[in-house]
Amino acid sequence: MLVTIDHASPLGLAEQIAASVRRSMAEGRLRKGDRLPSARALARTLDINMHTVLRGYQILKEDRLIDLRPGRGAVVTAEAADQAMVIEACLHFVRTARRSGMSSREILSLVADHVEPPSGPPSGPDHAV
Repeated sequence: MLVTIDHASPLGLAEQIAASVRRSMAEGRLRKGDRLPSARALARTLDINMHTVLRGYQILKEDRLIDLRPGRGAVVTAEAADQAMVIEACLHFVRTARRSGMSSREILSLVADHVEPPSGPPSGPDHAV
């Protein structure tokens, strides 16, 4: 697995690490059960602080892409490749929308306007059609 960072990027180092791992998942280079490098080893390779790597791994854990347990390391979870692609696309969309001057409310409204309701019959008596 190749993790790359760009010190000139406006994106924080931890987010760059998470994005790099997501790309590896989306491209199929990382699969369910694969172990990520230890935070210490990756920090040494990238010449950055180990806690920055751990923050990047924590982002991936919050995205439910990896399982992160002290002493056992970071392991890619099931279905990570599909989720990684969606998360990367979402982050790209949000960054692009922010650069164009859109507020959080405008971004959420735009997404809501383009999400189709689930197919199938309405669920429950509270569902209005």
